[in-house]
Amino acid sequence: MKKTNYSYIGIAFIILVFGIIFIPRIVDRISNKDIIRNESRSDAIKDVEKKASDLAFIEINGKAKRVPPFSFKNQNGDIISNKDYEGKVYIVEFFFTTCPTICPRMNKNLVQIQNTFNGLDDFGVASFTINPDYDTVSVLKAYAQQYGITNPNWNLMTGEKEAIYELSNEGFNLYSAEDKNAAGGFEHSGNFALIDKNGFIRSRKDSYGNPIIYYRGIVSEEEKTDEDGVAEEISILKEDIKKLLNE
Repeated sequence: MKKTNYSYIGIAFIILVFGIIFIPRIVDRISNKDIIRNESRSDAIKDVEKKASDLAFIEINGKAKRVPPFSFKNQNGDIISNKDYEGKVYIVEFFFTTCPTICPRMNKNLVQIQNTFNGLDDFGVASFTINPDYDTVSVLKAYAQQYGITNPNWNLMTGEKEAIYELSNEGFNLYSAEDKNAAGGFEHSGNFALIDKNGFIRSRKDSYGNPIIYYRGIVSEEEKTDEDGVAEEISILKEDIKKLLNE
C-alpha cells in the first residue's frame, strides 16, 4: 500500500487558495486598466503637470527673451559667464557700491531673498556694477561681506563699462546711465529681472493677463508700500522663484 504524499497535497491546496483569492482580483484590475504600468505612467504625467508653471515668457518681436551672453569678473576674481547660471533660477540687478539711494535697499531685499532660499544649489543672483572704474574686485568683495552675501551663486560682477551698459540697456532693458546730476553720479532701474533655469526672462501676469516683466526691488516686505502707496513685490518674487525652481 502506497503512502500518501502530503507535501504534494499541501502544495496543491496552496495553489487552489491562491487561485480563489487572487485571480479574481487580478482579472478585475486588468479589466479596469488598473495595472502597474498604467499607474506609473499616470504618476509621471502628474509630476509633469505639477512642475508646469504659469509664469509668462517675456517676448521681444514674438520671441521669448533669453539672457544674452556675458562674461565678467566677480568679487573673488573669478570669470563668471551666463553659462555658470545654466540650470539655475536667478535674479539680475544693476547697482553700484557707492549708491546713496536705492541700492542699499535693493541689496537688503536680495539678502533677505538669499536667506529664504539658503542652501539651494539651483538658486543665485547676478549683480552687475554700473561703476566698474571704482567697483574693483576688492571693493565688491568688501561690499559682499558688509551685506552678508553668502550664497556661492551670488556674483557681484565688474568689467568693461561699455559691455555692462550694453547688457543693462539692451540685454535686459533695465535702464542704467552715468549722470553727474544724479545722486552718486549714476541713474539706474530699481527693478529685478527673474531668470529661469534655461536662461529665459520670466514674470507673472497682471490682472489683465499681461506680463509684469520686472519686479520692484526697492520696497521691502515689511514696508508693504512706499511713500506713494506702491505695493512691494518681494513677496511675489519669492513665490515665483519657488515656481521656477519646481519646473
